[in-house]
Amino acid sequence: MLPSSTWVVAEAFAGMQSQALGLTDAAGLAAEVRPIAPRGLWRHIPAAFWPSPLAAITPGALAPPLPELLVGCGGKAAAVLSALRTRVRGVIVQHPRIDPRKFDFIIVGRHDELSGPNVFAARTALHRANPARLAEAARTWEPRLAHLPRPLVSVLIGGANGRFKLGVPEARALAGQLAAMLRQDKVGLVLTPSRRTDPAVSAVFAETLRPLGALVWDGTGDNPYFGMLALSDALVVTMDSVSMVSEAVATAAPVFLAELPGSSRRIGMFLKDLIDAGRVRPYQGRFDHWPVQPLDDTAEAAAEMCRRFGY
Repeated sequence: MLPSSTWVVAEAFAGMQSQALGLTDAAGLAAEVRPIAPRGLWRHIPAAFWPSPLAAITPGALAPPLPELLVGCGGKAAAVLSALRTRVRGVIVQHPRIDPRKFDFIIVGRHDELSGPNVFAARTALHRANPARLAEAARTWEPRLAHLPRPLVSVLIGGANGRFKLGVPEARALAGQLAAMLRQDKVGLVLTPSRRTDPAVSAVFAETLRPLGALVWDGTGDNPYFGMLALSDALVVTMDSVSMVSEAVATAAPVFLAELPGSSRRIGMFLKDLIDAGRVRPYQGRFDHWPVQPLDDTAEAAAEMCRRFGY
């Protein structure tokens, strides 16, 4: 029997909450989001070193009565769930950065290189880009994007993150490649920045691509993100975000990686697996198409959680 109550515990970042919600969605659980935030001096101390995690977060976030199941994402959530481990069943998404034995179930990426009897290693990050959501988005966005030429290429832009650079020079280089593809391959193009995208970077893409007929979302009105995933014939994704790449490869479209200056061992391992599998290819400024299958381990992770817990 499914738990009568489930909380998603994570900081108020959409990327973290969506990973945990992707798991609960796939498991058929109705989850309540409980955002957490460190307070005072604890904001400056890694959560793994909090002596009393429940006292380190803003009061009231996890006020009792507690649910039957807690699903957390990120290091701060991991610290909090570990403090509650004797009172409620807990699942953590992402490497907890503390003793894995403190959790009933852990879901990490293969590139996290964590193993154990309670660990599930997924090829991709968990997310909410499931077939039902994409089908609904396709119905909503098909008429809104019908004016764009086909094939349709969608571009997902991330941002600088301490490992990869995405400033104005990088934006100009990628925008130039996309503009050349528009002219040479006669594709339609829709582009969306993320919350991490520098406004100056967004401006470069808008100034370069809108005069060529591309749709560049300006952050107002409905977000076309899921519609782009659902309707594209190909996707171009900047390589800085495991989450965006994971959502892109969950679709039926080929995925191109827009390379950026910088490096990350973990992200590099993640991307190499997808390249070796033929699911993604480096973007070289031209449209191409090759046969692919959606790749998404979210449902498998949810099924394993339910199997272990007897749901």
